[in-house]
Amino acid sequence: MRLILQRVTEASVSVDEQKIASIGHGLLLFVGVEAGDTVDDADYLARKVAHLRIFEDEQHKMNLDIQQISGEILSVSQFTLLANTKRGNRPSFGKAEEPEKADKLYQYFNEQLSSVYHLPVQTGRFGTDMDVALHNDGPVTIFFDTRND
Repeated sequence: MRLILQRVTEASVSVDEQKIASIGHGLLLFVGVEAGDTVDDADYLARKVAHLRIFEDEQHKMNLDIQQISGEILSVSQFTLLANTKRGNRPSFGKAEEPEKADKLYQYFNEQLSSVYHLPVQTGRFGTDMDVALHNDGPVTIFFDTRND
């Protein structure tokens, strides 16, 4: 699985010009599921997201995790994270998991964040064209790849 995490002061996602989810201070997650990914990959990423110390403490050091600041999560599926751009100018998405399996693992990942780590999680709508708006905080942007971590 691949994940781009962005620390935000606010973020939202809209489908067909209708806002379907929004958060305040917290994390915007773009989640890509690669063919062959498993629940172990999702568990690993959920644990990393829940415990990643990237929020500032009183001394302005990145020392707090999302749970400690009572932050929120907006999770957006994004198969384009699996793009292969090595040949030509048109990306290939052959590494992306088939939609039904990808959606199932994406939902599982979000459920882990919510049920295991008790984080408030809102989501985009899998498989649709989405407009994502955000105010990046820092900016702090971190990339995860369970095949290379």
